[in-house]
Amino acid sequence: MIVRILDEGQYRLESAYLDRLNEIDNMLVAVVAGESGHAFEPLFRQMLELVRDNGEPLADDELITSDVILPSPAMQLADIKALFTGEGVVPG
Repeated sequence: MIVRILDEGQYRLESAYLDRLNEIDNMLVAVVAGESGHAFEPLFRQMLELVRDNGEPLADDELITSDVILPSPAMQLADIKALFTGEGVVPG
């Protein structure tokens, strides 16, 4: 599966990590719904680290449709939180 981190690049991530990525996504949705802001940032960092640590970065000239698009770590927290509602950012 291809995961894009906005403003950073794309990573090829084995589908074995999809369940964990989805689990973190669901936790982020619950944190946003419960307005527990202090728990959001560590979970979001964990999500990005999962992709960075386990994914293989794609070359900048290799353009592949992304299966999952994660917000940029440089985005404002309020804007990132708005994306983690409903189904979150990970399909399924």
